[in-house]
Amino acid sequence: MGVWEFVKTQFVVHLLIGFVFVLSGLIINFLQLCTLPLWWVNRQLYRHINCRLAYSFWSQLVMLLEWWSGTQCTLFTDQQTVDHFGKEHAIIILNHNFEIDFLCGWTMCECFGVLGSSKVLAKKELLMVPLIGWTWYFLEIVFCKRKWEEDRETVLEGLRSLKDYPEYIWFLLYCEGTRFTETKHKISMEVTDKKGLARLKHHLLPRTRVFTTAVECLRGTVSAVYDVTLNFRGNKNPSLLGILYGKKYEADMCVRRFPLEEIPVDEKEAANWLHKLYQEMDALQERYLQEGTFPGPQIVPSRRPWTLLNFLFWASLLLSPLFSFAIGIFARDSLFCFFALTLHFCQWLWSVFSFLPLSFWYIHAICFLASVMVRASLHPVPVFSLKICFNPYTAASHKVSLAPAF
Repeated sequence: MGVWEFVKTQFVVHLLIGFVFVLSGLIINFLQLCTLPLWWVNRQLYRHINCRLAYSFWSQLVMLLEWWSGTQCTLFTDQQTVDHFGKEHAIIILNHNFEIDFLCGWTMCECFGVLGSSKVLAKKELLMVPLIGWTWYFLEIVFCKRKWEEDRETVLEGLRSLKDYPEYIWFLLYCEGTRFTETKHKISMEVTDKKGLARLKHHLLPRTRVFTTAVECLRGTVSAVYDVTLNFRGNKNPSLLGILYGKKYEADMCVRRFPLEEIPVDEKEAANWLHKLYQEMDALQERYLQEGTFPGPQIVPSRRPWTLLNFLFWASLLLSPLFSFAIGIFARDSLFCFFALTLHFCQWLWSVFSFLPLSFWYIHAICFLASVMVRASLHPVPVFSLKICFNPYTAASHKVSLAPAF
């Protein structure tokens, strides 16, 4: 293991990356909130600004995939199809088999300049999630409850509002509705048999209502549907944690373009078209598992530097006060106090929350760093004081305790 690979596995480094991501996200959410008055004054300007702000946030995750882990996404398609990317409104249909499939989709959006204006159909519960849900709210993302009777009007209204969007949008649809698991697949195939449809081996039964509604509402705005079938070389199942640890994966994406004119206008016929598409996607996955590759020419999109430069900007802006504070601790001869408190804090976390997943540790450690930085910026005095308490009755016995200086 080289030095750089060793650095990527260190908890402190992950902590700093998470700190930058969370704090920059909160700043971006605040800036998005400040743009709300523009909605009633100049809606298109509001959309342009929020696309840029969203890009500044989401591109940090794309940076982790492209630059930090070095994961490479290879497209299996023809040059004529690639020439349309980023130059038209499109609906993207992506298989939902992996934890980072959305990140590969965002990387594809970034390569062709539509990351900030990409859209998705999201669960309504995500609306209340800080950072993610709030950013999507300002981007006019369509939220639904997964109950068509209640969602129909909301989805229709949300899709119709995108008709005059000033930038090219890629609307991502997970037609399967949820990530593939063996248990879900078994239940899904039971429904497939009851409906008399062809069984799928590597996908769940697609839900056609959202797709047919999206095609109906966006017809005349969207030019094509992109079918994207994703898999990873070496039969690997990548994770977000693996990306954070700098593990390199090789993603293969078979992309096919269908002009919207080829999709039937009739709802039932459009649903049948989608079922047929998933049968073809299933055959592509089966071929990939047997041969290790998709058919067609291979195209590797070049990485753009903007994701890396954006992250370096936020890192330099947000980590400078933190490093200044750390240097100040060294200058004040409080190194012992700082390390003692840090060890005490980590020991307390482990003893109390050892049963929780690793993500919980990251969140709490980021909050701790944020509180330290705020405390240092508000009060330029030693944050921790060393208290030595002697027992007045026994001169030989004493105790040393650490306490906050505020």
